[in-house]
Amino acid sequence: MNRVNVQHIPYHPPIKPLVKQNTDQVSKQSFMDHLKQATGEELKISKHASERLNERNISITDREWQQISEKVFEAKNKGVKQPLVLLDQAALIVSAKNATVITALDRNEAKQQLFTNIDGTILL
Repeated sequence: MNRVNVQHIPYHPPIKPLVKQNTDQVSKQSFMDHLKQATGEELKISKHASERLNERNISITDREWQQISEKVFEAKNKGVKQPLVLLDQAALIVSAKNATVITALDRNEAKQQLFTNIDGTILL
């Protein structure tokens, strides 16, 4: 008759840490705020887009740039790679992957354009 050898391995339960972590001092910032701060994510403007903004006399305030930047990174986190950003006075094509404004048009010019290779739209 064949014999089966069985080895018994003793079970050692995990040891609980002796030090209790203080959870009262958790930061009030959201994870996204920490991530942005750590990575220094900021929207860049390509040379082409900068030229188009100047040629077409499109001015965007710092507050608007901040809103655009926040929405582009939010869209990026949802899987959008190349959104069209529509403002009152301008339309911007942005590479969310590279965090770069690719081109800019004024809204009148944008009305007569067909936009391709975009996978999301941000209305501000």
